[in-house]
Amino acid sequence: MSGFQDEKRIVREYYDALDASPTSGITQTLKNHTAENYTWRAFHPFGLQTNVEQVSDLFWQPFRTAVTSVQRRMDVFFAGNNFIDGGGSVWVCSMGHLMGLFDKPWLGIQPTQKMAMLRYAEFHKVVDGKIAETAFYFDIPHFMIQAGYTPFADPTAAHMIQPGPAPHDALLFDDADPAEGQKTLDVMHTMIDDVGQWKLGLPLEEELARSWHDDMIWWGPAGIGATYTIERYAKQHSGPFRSGLSGRSGTGHIARIAEGQYSGFFGWPNFTAKPTGGFMGLPPSDKDCEFRVIDVYRREGDKLKENWVFIDILHFFNQMGIDILGDLKGSAK
Repeated sequence: MSGFQDEKRIVREYYDALDASPTSGITQTLKNHTAENYTWRAFHPFGLQTNVEQVSDLFWQPFRTAVTSVQRRMDVFFAGNNFIDGGGSVWVCSMGHLMGLFDKPWLGIQPTQKMAMLRYAEFHKVVDGKIAETAFYFDIPHFMIQAGYTPFADPTAAHMIQPGPAPHDALLFDDADPAEGQKTLDVMHTMIDDVGQWKLGLPLEEELARSWHDDMIWWGPAGIGATYTIERYAKQHSGPFRSGLSGRSGTGHIARIAEGQYSGFFGWPNFTAKPTGGFMGLPPSDKDCEFRVIDVYRREGDKLKENWVFIDILHFFNQMGIDILGDLKGSAK
């Protein structure tokens, strides 16, 4: 799990070109850096796209027109061989915020003329010198809250602009020790095995303590929020999540990587579950709903310490018949 300099360089060159490109040049920039059969996955309302013109027209040009003077504030950058395909592909993960001035409407969200940040995490698969696949997951409700909207009634945890890792050491432009990456991957696998099916049989806090430090931090999406310590995480997210959902499917990931003390994964979807106990204040339902998720982790010692989580909450609500972006008039500013 080392030797990712070429892949990291390709992604960094793509970011440099994209961030410097005028709006009119974004389509060409995407063409220059992506493979012919490019696949782009993004949160609702953008979905899966296989044409760079569509990616440019649907997301990048409208976003860059609405949010001016965009600055990429990257907190995490690492790469790894994909565990899911036996190490046959290399993916590069980036996480942070796209910060700019919210000057024009975007997705029906009205501008503030003030700073705003789009919280994002991204996975890129690099093949033959080009980006062949991208998972670009971003927290639109988090952006809405900064603009004065209240898309959710009662988040169980705290809403805030989320910082990067506490040690400020996650920009792995140089390759990390492969042995450290393996340790991180192993701890993440223990957590996935324990948490993924909710069948270990231990009390929740005891289960979590197998793979998490007591003072762990869970940086969750808007609508759920961030929470600190195993005890509060169990009360403010994990407990309500498990009581609100049932019939969870197996975990399905497209990529799962680790380097140094950092790791992550994403799926499309990661799993399905039925909100039979109600979830996020919605009425109970027997509908199988998809959950599209990116998770990024930091290991400290032999356990996980921090977790940044991106869940397509808009997609979940949409599956339940609630179109938050389509009904912004109902989300009072």
